[in-house]
Amino acid sequence: MLQSLALRDFVIVDQLELDFAEGFSVLTGETGAGKSILLDALGLALGERADSSQIREGCQRAEITAIFQVKEDDQPGINAWLHQHDFLLEDEGKSLILKRSIDHTGRSRSFINGSAASLHQLREVGDRFVDIHGQHAHQLLLKSGAQRELLDRHAGLNSLVDAVTDAFRAFSETKKRLQQAESAGADLQRERERLEWQLEELNEIAPQANEWEEIKNDHSRLANAAKIIQGSQAAINLLSEADHSIESQLNQVKQEIDALVEHDPALHSVSESLDVAHIQLDEALHSLNRYLQKMELDPDRLAEVEERMQTLHTAARKYKIRAEDLPQFWADTQERLETLTAAQDIEALRKQFAQQEAFYIKVAKELSQKRQKAAQELSKEVTAAMQTLAMSGGQLQISISPCEPSANGIDQIEYLIAAHAGSTPKPLAKVASGGELARISLAISVITSKASFTPTLIFDEVDSGIGGAVAQTVGELLKRLGQSHQILCVTHLAQVAAQGDHHFKVRKTQADGKTSSDVSSLGRQERIEEIARMLGGATITDTTRRHARELLNQS
Repeated sequence: MLQSLALRDFVIVDQLELDFAEGFSVLTGETGAGKSILLDALGLALGERADSSQIREGCQRAEITAIFQVKEDDQPGINAWLHQHDFLLEDEGKSLILKRSIDHTGRSRSFINGSAASLHQLREVGDRFVDIHGQHAHQLLLKSGAQRELLDRHAGLNSLVDAVTDAFRAFSETKKRLQQAESAGADLQRERERLEWQLEELNEIAPQANEWEEIKNDHSRLANAAKIIQGSQAAINLLSEADHSIESQLNQVKQEIDALVEHDPALHSVSESLDVAHIQLDEALHSLNRYLQKMELDPDRLAEVEERMQTLHTAARKYKIRAEDLPQFWADTQERLETLTAAQDIEALRKQFAQQEAFYIKVAKELSQKRQKAAQELSKEVTAAMQTLAMSGGQLQISISPCEPSANGIDQIEYLIAAHAGSTPKPLAKVASGGELARISLAISVITSKASFTPTLIFDEVDSGIGGAVAQTVGELLKRLGQSHQILCVTHLAQVAAQGDHHFKVRKTQADGKTSSDVSSLGRQERIEEIARMLGGATITDTTRRHARELLNQS
């Protein structure tokens, strides 16, 4: 549930903090007062795209913060999702804080419970908490794709739809490979023969990882063996064996310092340092002697190394790559040949294609059967709702007919409407007027939302194009839905506004040459005045106030 929404320097809002409660809340105000600004701000907190034009004029940054109450029972898996993405819950695991900031360059930053988050993560977690039904939702009903998605979402078939999509993609890719193998057999055979010849040569060379670097080091050492032996022996002589060697001089210095320590203990640390130097000198001598014992002139090994270097160098030049890249080139050649061999195995591809196609048909038929059942149930419920929305005798039929296999299954889904008793159901786009389409959309939105795990449902002027008794019924539908969900509704209809458990009014003001938008929660008397304004326009009379009281008393 949405607990609060805070805005700072957003569009024409200076600073605003709103607290929301359970049940049915309505937002009203004159046209242009800024009602849509609140929904735009909430949309940004839920991961929608942002730009610098949304920053209040003269300001450097806009910030939006939305706080939600977390109930694991209402939103299964939310705690696991937050833990998986390292977003710790606030307030002992009861609150979720989504924050978005936009600077003057258009750059935005997103946070979940104080930790940086991506827009994808904002949208993913936001979808668990809020579902927004926009004022143009009825227009989407005219599109077959939107009709199909609405039915699947209402029936909870999204995971099965994903399985169908994956199965279709798999057998489509195999089908493409099979067609390529069948049409390009000769070319593939020539390429395969080339790779086989190339791989045979590389197998004989067998270049190993890091071999080029190691063999260069070996060559440098063997080619300079005499120089290395001579230099190492000279170093040993200087360190230990020659007259006045470093070792003898170090011993002499050590004796002198040790004699002085008796007169001044402060020189003790110098003596200790000389001891360390003597130990390190001994270690260096031992290492040099061990090295010389192993080091010897080896012309045969040198010739062997030079021959290997020449082999690798020749192969690298032939294939126009670096010598150190030969091992990877060898592995890539093996992989390409294996792939080509598999691709050319037409019988294996045909078998794989048949298995994948059969699996696709299986899951697509399962999806189709569940769609048929869900279509009957949804048609029945929407038809019943239409009777209360000034469409007596009307009915909705969801037609499901076979179509060519696709990523969406094997069904063509179409919503058919009979606006009056006795009329033949026809496609929605051909028979429904704007007002009828809005009412049908509203009925579908309310009915499909009943099964939703999303705790907060927002209706943005979805009641446009209706009025009178129908508006009263719409308000009652939303109020009833508010018993199981938190409902926020932006409306221009007094009959809908009067049904709200909570009422917010959006006002636009001007001061010092600047326009600002503000929102306040209305009490009983303030609601009477606002609903009277919605009924009578600019002039509020005793009659409109009396009518407003009647509407509130009926709610």
